[in-house]
Amino acid sequence: MALEASGENIAPLWPMAVYGLIVLSLVAAILSLSYVLGQRHHDRATGEPYEGGILSEGTARTRFSSQFYLVAMLFVIFDVETIFILSWAIAFRELGWYGYTGVAVFMTMLLVVLVYEWRSGALDFGPDGKKILAAYKRMLQQSGSA
Repeated sequence: MALEASGENIAPLWPMAVYGLIVLSLVAAILSLSYVLGQRHHDRATGEPYEGGILSEGTARTRFSSQFYLVAMLFVIFDVETIFILSWAIAFRELGWYGYTGVAVFMTMLLVVLVYEWRSGALDFGPDGKKILAAYKRMLQQSGSA
């Protein structure tokens, strides 16, 4: 009696085995067709890692400016914040005024952080244009007086 009760709870495994055989045969067929029908070319930089048609130069151990990492972090932060705002927009009707107030506070904080980053110079990517113009004017004055 106990054997019959436990036997009824075990699902047959043959559908899973058939499914596995179908998957493996499809993978084998796709790989075989790719090998038979695929192009074989040996152009410039074909065997290089990250094949792009351009031969690699130098080492991969180049140093980046810390400004690059700051920009990358700002991108990630504002990208995640965009996801939050998009999810709020999708659920706008369900959230009502409570959700609107929450996202208004969130966007105000975003604006404050953006202004802070701008004022602290985190968004300055190149040389300051005013400094370049001042140096150019000094150079003109020195060459004119000489």
